[in-house]
Amino acid sequence: MPSCKRSIKLHNRDVISVFRHPVEPLHWSEIPITFDRRDHWVHLPRPSAYPLVGNPVIRQIRLARVLINGGNALNIIFAKTLEDMGFDMTKLVPSDQAFYGIIPGVDSTPVGKVTLLVTFGTRDNYRTESIIFEVAPFETSYHAILGRPALAKFMAIPIHTYLLLKMPAPNGVLSIRGNIQTSHSCETENINTAEAMERSNNQAYVAQAAKALMMDQLQKPSNDLGSQLHPDSQTKTIVLSDNHPDKTALIGADLDST
Repeated sequence: MPSCKRSIKLHNRDVISVFRHPVEPLHWSEIPITFDRRDHWVHLPRPSAYPLVGNPVIRQIRLARVLINGGNALNIIFAKTLEDMGFDMTKLVPSDQAFYGIIPGVDSTPVGKVTLLVTFGTRDNYRTESIIFEVAPFETSYHAILGRPALAKFMAIPIHTYLLLKMPAPNGVLSIRGNIQTSHSCETENINTAEAMERSNNQAYVAQAAKALMMDQLQKPSNDLGSQLHPDSQTKTIVLSDNHPDKTALIGADLDST
């Protein structure tokens, strides 16, 4: 989610101005997009159980694992993906965004942002748009994540019931089908990663608690305890043997020394 106060102020202004201006038709909005039974292209035992994963061309390279997630307020690409694509990481632009929720329990600040060309479709019918990505310093099972900004730019509509993404294009509506095997593989990897991180966090917590306990047990007794070992004022010293005057003992002051 955006963390910059300036961004929040801009969003507030947008909300306030919604009803102050007339509605202007958006580019591509003249092409209607509908869904019906003909879009039910594959049997899904549990509709909506799998993420929608596409394979667009990004920076002239087809990426097989791109999550389509309208719940994301940002478009995200992972640093390793860019490095594997041969991108010069010194060309990243500074970013003031932050995100969380991609991996449970993990929040992060991007190492920068980059604008890349993203293409869906075929040679006969395709769409290409310039998309701004935040660059994440960690890894997941995905190469990138297309969030609300990208879907809005493409005027695209995902429907998870059919694992299908539709968008307007020059020669009619584009229908991009997800790959259920890829979706299942990505979801499994993400679950395993989250569980491994949870175990690692638990182990670190236990180790820290054990260390604190050991330090507590190894603490030296307080100096105040030493004062309790001094002879009581209500005692007296007696000689145990006349032949050995150096051998003495402490007895109560009111006791007979004989």
